[in-house]
Amino acid sequence: MSAGNRYPILNTYVNAISLDETVDEIEKIIARGVPTQHVVINASKVNLMEADPELASIVNECPLINADGASIVWAAKKLGVPLGERVTGIDLFQRLVGLASEKGYRIYLFGAKEEVVTKVKAIFEDRYPGIQIVGYRNGYFTEADEPQIVSDMAASGADMMFVAFSSPKKEYWVHKYIDQIGIPFVMGVGGSFDVVAGVTDRAPTWMQEHGLEWFYRFIQEPGRLWKRYIIGNLKFVALTYRYKFAKKGE
Repeated sequence: MSAGNRYPILNTYVNAISLDETVDEIEKIIARGVPTQHVVINASKVNLMEADPELASIVNECPLINADGASIVWAAKKLGVPLGERVTGIDLFQRLVGLASEKGYRIYLFGAKEEVVTKVKAIFEDRYPGIQIVGYRNGYFTEADEPQIVSDMAASGADMMFVAFSSPKKEYWVHKYIDQIGIPFVMGVGGSFDVVAGVTDRAPTWMQEHGLEWFYRFIQEPGRLWKRYIIGNLKFVALTYRYKFAKKGE
């Protein structure tokens, strides 16, 4: 069952809802107790989906898809999709951790390096006394480790799990195991653990407000990220106009 205000955009869908409305939907998911995968989309993920039909299928099966990137907001305007605002993955992640403290939801943290995930756990426990972090695991493992990892997750009793892998690994991994894990709400958060732990910096607020977070990340690691952001953004713009012209021709 998909959340309301869901619109097709490019090769995927987006739920045109606010951060508050997203949190309300997630509380309904937790109350239902049916294991549910959540995703956010940005230019990079849309590009990956264009080249990978299986990834596109996994993402599009998710009942709640938020627009993480300013690129998606831009494309929505070009394509006539009534998307009022973006809901960034890290903002939603941190909002849900606060909600978990307030409502007594149990959390599982999965991914990043051991020193990062343990630091994130300690930061949240310090920030929210009494918060129930019922499990955590770094993101370095072999396929042979996976049955035990899944078993530990299933036994944790968590209400929500945050998965700090990159795409498309996190989408594939969660899709493969979500029913066995049995956790009601599972969200991929990419590099958010690194930001919370202070390993990487988030863009200043003015850059976030002007859709320049990608540029801030790029100037921090240009050698590693030039292909993703420079070539990737050009591909995304071309893809948006391709869909726009195809729509006009219908």
